[in-house]
Amino acid sequence: MNLNIRKIASKDKDIFLAMSREFYSSEAVLHDIDNEYHNRAFKELMRSDMYLDCYMFEADSKIIGYALLNKTYCREAGGPAVWIEELYIVPEYQGRGCGSYFFKWMEKHIPTQRYRLEVEPDNKRAMMLYDKMGYQKLPYVQMMKE
Repeated sequence: MNLNIRKIASKDKDIFLAMSREFYSSEAVLHDIDNEYHNRAFKELMRSDMYLDCYMFEADSKIIGYALLNKTYCREAGGPAVWIEELYIVPEYQGRGCGSYFFKWMEKHIPTQRYRLEVEPDNKRAMMLYDKMGYQKLPYVQMMKE
C-alpha cells in the first residue's frame, strides 16, 4: 500500500465531515460533539493554519483517514508543541501501518519540541501504537471548564 499524506483542501469538506463524525461516534472519544462543531473546525481549517492543521491520508485512490493537529507553545518543552487532537483511519485500513507511517511522516515534516496526544484508557490498540512510537504516559489528570 502506498500512503500519501497531504494538507486538507476545500474539496475534502464532505469526506472530512463524514470521517470526523465517525471519529466522534467511536469508542476513541468520551462523547460525541455538536454537529456544528465539525463545521466550525472545517471553516477554521480553511481560514488559517496558524494553530490548527489537518492532513488527509490517501491510499488506493481514496481518502482513508486524517489527522487534526493543534500548534501551541510549551514552556515545559522550551518551545513549540504539536497536539495530535484527532487521528482517524477507516476501519478497513486500521492495523496496516498507516498510523505508524503518519507518526514518522509528522516527525520528519512537522518538527517541534514536543508532540502530545490524549487517548482513552480502553483504546488498547491506539495505546500500543503510541507506546511503539515512543509516547509516554503522563502522571497527572487533565481538567477542563467550558
